[in-house]
Amino acid sequence: MAPRLDFSNWWAKDTRKGNPVVVTMENPNFSVVEIDGPDSAFRPVEKSRGKNAKQVTWVLLLKANRAVGCVAWLATVLWALLGAIKKRLIHRQGVTLASEKLGKGKLLFRVIRVFLVTALAMLAFEVVAYLQGWHYFNNPSLHIPKTSDLEGVLHMVYVAWLTFRADYIAPLIQALSKFCVLLFLIQSADRMVLCLGCLWIKYKKIKPRIVGDPFKSDDLEGSGYEFPMVLVQIPMCNEKEVYEQSISAVCQLDWPKDRILIQVLDDSDDESIQWLIKAEVTKWSQRGINIIYRHRLVRTGYKAGNLKSAMGCDYVKGYEFVAIFDADFQPNPDFLKQTVPHFKDNPELGLVQARWSFVNKDENLLTRLQNINLCFHFEVEQQVNGVFLNFFGFNGTAGVWRIKALEESGGWLERTTVEDMDIAVRAHLNGWKFIFLNDVKVLCEVPESYEAYRKQQHRWHSGPMQLFRLCLPAIITSKISVCKKANMILLFFLLRKLILPFYSFTLFCIILPLTMFVPEAELPVWVICYVPVFMSFLNILPAPKSFPFIVPYLLFENTMSVTKFNAMISGLFQLGSSYEWVVTKKAGRSSESDLLAVAEKDSKTMNQPQIYRGASESDLSELNQIKEQKEAAQVPVKKVNKIYRKELALAFLLLTASVRSLLSAQGVHFYFLLFQGVTFLLVGLDLIGEQMS
Repeated sequence: MAPRLDFSNWWAKDTRKGNPVVVTMENPNFSVVEIDGPDSAFRPVEKSRGKNAKQVTWVLLLKANRAVGCVAWLATVLWALLGAIKKRLIHRQGVTLASEKLGKGKLLFRVIRVFLVTALAMLAFEVVAYLQGWHYFNNPSLHIPKTSDLEGVLHMVYVAWLTFRADYIAPLIQALSKFCVLLFLIQSADRMVLCLGCLWIKYKKIKPRIVGDPFKSDDLEGSGYEFPMVLVQIPMCNEKEVYEQSISAVCQLDWPKDRILIQVLDDSDDESIQWLIKAEVTKWSQRGINIIYRHRLVRTGYKAGNLKSAMGCDYVKGYEFVAIFDADFQPNPDFLKQTVPHFKDNPELGLVQARWSFVNKDENLLTRLQNINLCFHFEVEQQVNGVFLNFFGFNGTAGVWRIKALEESGGWLERTTVEDMDIAVRAHLNGWKFIFLNDVKVLCEVPESYEAYRKQQHRWHSGPMQLFRLCLPAIITSKISVCKKANMILLFFLLRKLILPFYSFTLFCIILPLTMFVPEAELPVWVICYVPVFMSFLNILPAPKSFPFIVPYLLFENTMSVTKFNAMISGLFQLGSSYEWVVTKKAGRSSESDLLAVAEKDSKTMNQPQIYRGASESDLSELNQIKEQKEAAQVPVKKVNKIYRKELALAFLLLTASVRSLLSAQGVHFYFLLFQGVTFLLVGLDLIGEQMS
């Protein structure tokens, strides 16, 4: 007889061994114990049994206090948000409406408005159907009667709508969503490869190194030939807030004075600002710095025209390298000694790019989110492309060019608003190599207001698409390898400049709200939640201190896709806004070390009388008048917020879709749509750039 293989008693919950015994003691000093089994006396005693009523009451009171505090905080935030909406959206107090100057912006706003009106109508229709109980017809296991069997015109219309959306609308949305999801996965794979490349660089400690000592410190007079001739350019236009600190930082570069020339290229149309910049240049010139002030009467070509005009001077022919700094950049004194030596014994090297570092990255929520994006751009994208491909887009500033590479590549052209990317692409097609120095950082600013950031992003995303149309024939017919051509066309332009804003706007701002009203085309949770969070986690790795802002970063990037998509369309189809150049507004921030150095230097100059050689009394009086005008001009300007119609329309569209998701009990979709709609609302009311740190 086979043995019985019954293991059910092994994991039985209430298995008892032996007979229960009851021991009763007459002595009142002992307790009555009921032993239910041989092991019951050795079982752990529940911790809750040792608590008395007073302790339980205090614990409940503490929990209630926390709950009330949380609810009060949420109520305060909601009340403040409603107050801002009432103040800015209804009463228009202290706000101006963002003007849509161009037809394409109005067209996009009309499209979003049509979607919003349609969504509101569908939501009202769905609410009526839900209250009447008609939503049970969505269950495929139930019998859907024919329209002739139903009573009521509205009910018949609802059943017809169910059939129409399942047969005609859902397939279109599903096809578009699958296409966007495919682009989303391709872009996510690209980010993964870039992050793996960055980890490999960190693991192998790969970075450009200077071989030997390019400068002979023991004999300074004899080593003058070791220092090449360097031209430093500071292009600016009405940079009243930052001109002084940028000129001061560049004039303190540690380089022989007879081997360097500083050009201050001023395109300002305000005469008072011109005089202030002239006075600053005169001050440093009288201190022995080789500095020149240049001003153009006609501002053609914007920054590209300014640089092209400066490179056309006769004295530039004697210089070998040119370093470029925008008006808000403050290089360290050893910047040239850390960058220029890389050109030695490397004749194919055309560009050395340094990394940006931000003095105001913790100013508000907007600057924190920008810091995440830019840290990923420099430490991952620029560094990986520089190490493995010797090519990346020039950032327009904080870089040193070999003047020969600029001349052989055609020089600065005025055909796009991204002249830095234009010259980088043409130099790469001519065989020049680039180096990115991640450990050489230059202080600068990021925009502190949403309006300035919005205009900057419009230029950064419309220009590359315009450049792609112009450079595509040259890329195809160039003599570089097929792999480099594929990298430049597919990855550099299409994937990172076109596909990213397209799928982000289409998927999260159009398709996702529509799927709430067309459940047959529902997006999976991993597309809405898991993969975006994982990609945001990868993007935030270069800035680990920003991990608490991962959720606002994800929502804000989806919100900015509206501006980026609009800019991409305008650049791709050569619309008028692609040629628009707006100088990013600066705040004139300085780091704490800079402020201490300035204070120390001012204390020294107070003790030592300053002598201006070659300056007459009239010049000094003119400088004093300019300083007085500068001090008088520093009047606090009242901040005026703007409301943006496209963002507000999308906010109400997403909030409408979140209400619809409640009817279908889609929890993840509801929270995502709700938070995304609130983010659009904050941006539309221009609240994202305020003091929310």
